[in-house]
Amino acid sequence: MSAMSNYLENKLIDQRFRGQTAPATSTLYVGLLTSAPSDAGGGTEVSGGAYARVATASSLANWAGTQAAGSSTASSGTGGQTSNNAAITFPTPTAGWGTVTHFGIYDAASGGNLLFHGALTIAKTINQADTVTFPAASLSVTFA
Repeated sequence: MSAMSNYLENKLIDQRFRGQTAPATSTLYVGLLTSAPSDAGGGTEVSGGAYARVATASSLANWAGTQAAGSSTASSGTGGQTSNNAAITFPTPTAGWGTVTHFGIYDAASGGNLLFHGALTIAKTINQADTVTFPAASLSVTFA
């Protein structure tokens, strides 16, 4: 299950209902956290050991339409869910990253604003030289 941050909720309300412009997010950045964020932000993002958020362009090709995982056409489904269409692979750790429990999707490579967050199905301890990846269709975001 994923959640939308307060920041994103406010931007969407202002844009859709209040006639305000919202910043475009042409690139999303997927991050890993070792403690839970809240809708207000926070959590503890991995740092050090060659860690970096993974950039993923906002596009029909990279994120599935709501009708089915892997779809690359405009959304027409009813579940309000998208997922990654291709693997999202992090840099190889040069040191342990700790136990990763959550993911975050941000609007910047570092800092920036948390847009979505969620718990991983299984917490995973990331050691030096591990391969860290979300296979296609495994990172889901749901608008409820």
